[in-house]
Amino acid sequence: MTIATPVVKPISQLELAPGSIATLKDVTWQEFEEILAELGERRNSRIAYSEGKLEIMVPLPEHERAKILIADLVKAILRSQRRNWEPLGSSTFKREEAAGVEPDECFYIQNQQAVIGKDRIDLSIDPPPDLAIESDVNSKTRTNAYLAIKVPEIWIYDSGKLKIKLLQGDRYIESETSPTFPDLAIPEIVPKVVERAKQIGTSQALLEFEDWLSQQK
Repeated sequence: MTIATPVVKPISQLELAPGSIATLKDVTWQEFEEILAELGERRNSRIAYSEGKLEIMVPLPEHERAKILIADLVKAILRSQRRNWEPLGSSTFKREEAAGVEPDECFYIQNQQAVIGKDRIDLSIDPPPDLAIESDVNSKTRTNAYLAIKVPEIWIYDSGKLKIKLLQGDRYIESETSPTFPDLAIPEIVPKVVERAKQIGTSQALLEFEDWLSQQK
């Protein structure tokens, strides 16, 4: 279980245990930018900022295993379908003066050509990721940040279940199908493979999944 901890600025001495979230309120955009610079890029924490609220989360090991495996499943499906993609992992996405978020994993699929070779994504000219993946954490701040950035599809894995959320106007709606992979029952498949990985190991579970994909052609 993730534990939320309210804190007061500044955060230079902040230490978070794995599985905890620090929340900062009334954070201006300039302060958010300064905090990002202070935290640096080489860290294991993830951030989300929206409407003056900043969340800093440090994931648990099981969180990391799940999100990496789910990202590997996405890549396996894309390979099997001979589709191109660009993975941007936990890159920081910012909508100037509005919001910022670091997904657990994310992919450019439909818009992959727009970001090939880019070291930085500028959402004033570049599209947002086509698919974001979140494991364990599903807070209002993160949801609002995704809304501001206009990520069209989010997969949220939590407590052994996968939810698909699609952007519709000014809100996200839950869906039983993924428009990115309409022919696959993603909410059923992903949890089964994650659970299988706990039984036989990640690499073997991925091999089984890839074998299954090849049989669907």
